[in-house]
Amino acid sequence: MTDDPVPAPREVGAPTIVQAGMKGLCPRCGEPSLYAGLLRFRDRCGRCGLDFTRFNVGDGPAAFLTLILGALVVGLAIWLQVKVEPPWWVHVLLWVPFMTVATILSLRVAKAMLLWAEFRNAAHEGRIDP
Repeated sequence: MTDDPVPAPREVGAPTIVQAGMKGLCPRCGEPSLYAGLLRFRDRCGRCGLDFTRFNVGDGPAAFLTLILGALVVGLAIWLQVKVEPPWWVHVLLWVPFMTVATILSLRVAKAMLLWAEFRNAAHEGRIDP
Protein backbone atom coordinates (compact mmCIF):
# COMPACT_ATOMS: atom_id res chain seq x y z
CA MET A 1 0.00 0.00 0.00
CA THR A 2 1.10 3.51 -0.75
CA ASP A 3 0.19 6.87 0.70
CA ASP A 4 -0.21 8.46 -2.74
CA PRO A 5 -3.37 10.55 -2.92
CA VAL A 6 -5.96 9.34 -5.38
CA PRO A 7 -6.85 12.02 -7.95
CA ALA A 8 -10.44 13.21 -7.91
CA PRO A 9 -12.68 11.54 -10.47
CA ARG A 10 -13.39 13.52 -13.63
CA GLU A 11 -16.78 15.11 -13.95
CA VAL A 12 -19.04 13.94 -16.76
CA GLY A 13 -18.22 16.01 -19.85
CA ALA A 14 -14.87 17.16 -18.47
CA PRO A 15 -12.09 16.94 -21.07
CA THR A 16 -8.82 15.09 -20.73
CA ILE A 17 -5.60 17.08 -20.49
CA VAL A 18 -4.85 16.49 -24.18
CA GLN A 19 -8.34 17.57 -25.27
CA ALA A 20 -8.19 20.69 -23.10
CA GLY A 21 -4.75 21.59 -24.42
CA MET A 22 -5.37 21.00 -28.10
CA LYS A 23 -8.81 22.60 -28.28
CA GLY A 24 -8.68 25.23 -25.50
CA LEU A 25 -11.49 23.63 -23.50
CA CYS A 26 -12.71 24.58 -20.04
CA PRO A 27 -11.28 21.97 -17.64
CA ARG A 28 -14.61 21.63 -15.78
CA CYS A 29 -17.28 21.42 -18.49
CA GLY A 30 -15.41 21.05 -21.80
CA GLU A 31 -16.77 24.25 -23.38
CA PRO A 32 -14.32 25.76 -25.91
CA SER A 33 -14.22 29.02 -23.96
CA LEU A 34 -10.73 29.10 -22.48
CA TYR A 35 -9.16 31.81 -24.64
CA ALA A 36 -10.32 35.40 -25.21
CA GLY A 37 -7.53 36.10 -27.70
CA LEU A 38 -4.47 34.47 -29.12
CA LEU A 39 -2.80 33.74 -25.76
CA ARG A 40 -5.02 35.51 -23.20
CA PHE A 41 -7.43 33.52 -21.03
CA ARG A 42 -11.03 34.62 -20.58
CA ASP A 43 -12.01 35.70 -17.08
CA ARG A 44 -14.53 32.87 -16.70
CA CYS A 45 -16.22 30.06 -18.59
CA GLY A 46 -19.42 31.08 -20.36
CA ARG A 47 -21.17 27.78 -19.58
CA CYS A 48 -20.17 26.68 -16.07
CA GLY A 49 -18.79 29.97 -14.70
CA LEU A 50 -15.36 28.59 -13.68
CA ASP A 51 -13.16 31.56 -12.74
CA PHE A 52 -9.98 31.28 -14.84
CA THR A 53 -8.38 34.27 -13.08
CA ARG A 54 -7.75 32.20 -9.94
CA PHE A 55 -5.25 30.00 -11.81
CA ASN A 56 -1.64 31.15 -12.12
CA VAL A 57 -0.16 29.60 -15.24
CA GLY A 58 2.66 32.15 -15.35
CA ASP A 59 5.65 31.98 -17.69
CA GLY A 60 6.67 28.39 -16.98
CA PRO A 61 5.57 27.00 -20.35
CA ALA A 62 7.38 29.78 -22.25
CA ALA A 63 10.78 28.92 -20.80
CA PHE A 64 10.54 25.21 -21.59
CA LEU A 65 9.12 25.79 -25.06
CA THR A 66 11.86 28.30 -25.90
CA LEU A 67 14.53 25.76 -25.03
CA ILE A 68 12.82 22.87 -26.81
CA LEU A 69 11.91 24.77 -29.98
CA GLY A 70 15.27 26.55 -30.02
CA ALA A 71 17.15 23.26 -29.92
CA LEU A 72 14.92 21.86 -32.68
CA VAL A 73 15.41 24.87 -34.95
CA VAL A 74 19.17 24.99 -34.40
CA GLY A 75 19.42 21.30 -35.30
CA LEU A 76 17.29 21.75 -38.41
CA ALA A 77 19.18 24.88 -39.47
CA ILE A 78 22.53 23.10 -39.15
CA TRP A 79 21.20 20.13 -41.09
CA LEU A 80 19.89 22.43 -43.86
CA GLN A 81 23.18 24.34 -44.02
CA VAL A 82 25.23 21.16 -44.32
CA LYS A 83 22.97 19.50 -46.91
CA VAL A 84 21.95 22.44 -49.13
CA GLU A 85 24.20 25.38 -48.18
CA PRO A 86 21.56 28.08 -48.78
CA PRO A 87 22.33 31.81 -48.44
CA TRP A 88 21.81 33.35 -44.99
CA TRP A 89 18.56 35.08 -45.99
CA VAL A 90 16.92 31.70 -46.68
CA HIS A 91 17.49 30.80 -43.04
CA VAL A 92 15.91 34.10 -41.96
CA LEU A 93 12.87 33.61 -44.22
CA LEU A 94 12.45 30.03 -43.10
CA TRP A 95 13.21 29.96 -39.36
CA VAL A 96 11.79 33.28 -38.11
CA PRO A 97 8.19 32.56 -39.24
CA PHE A 98 8.52 28.92 -38.20
CA MET A 99 9.63 29.87 -34.67
CA THR A 100 6.91 32.52 -34.36
CA VAL A 101 4.08 30.21 -35.36
CA ALA A 102 5.44 27.19 -33.46
CA THR A 103 5.91 29.22 -30.28
CA ILE A 104 2.42 30.73 -30.34
CA LEU A 105 0.68 27.44 -31.11
CA SER A 106 2.66 25.45 -28.57
CA LEU A 107 2.14 28.15 -25.91
CA ARG A 108 -1.63 27.90 -26.37
CA VAL A 109 -1.48 24.15 -25.86
CA ALA A 110 0.96 24.27 -22.93
CA LYS A 111 -0.92 27.04 -21.08
CA ALA A 112 -4.24 25.21 -21.45
CA MET A 113 -2.69 21.95 -20.24
CA LEU A 114 -1.12 23.66 -17.22
CA LEU A 115 -4.43 25.34 -16.32
CA TRP A 116 -6.15 21.94 -16.62
CA ALA A 117 -3.55 20.38 -14.30
CA GLU A 118 -3.97 23.18 -11.75
CA PHE A 119 -7.75 22.72 -11.82
CA ARG A 120 -7.59 18.92 -11.62
CA ASN A 121 -5.12 18.91 -8.73
CA ALA A 122 -6.74 21.85 -6.90
CA ALA A 123 -3.41 23.69 -6.93
CA HIS A 124 -3.31 27.14 -5.38
CA GLU A 125 -0.83 29.63 -4.02
CA GLY A 126 -0.54 30.18 -0.35
CA ARG A 127 1.11 28.98 2.80
CA ILE A 128 2.33 25.41 3.15
CA ASP A 129 1.23 23.97 6.46
CA PRO A 130 3.56 21.37 7.95
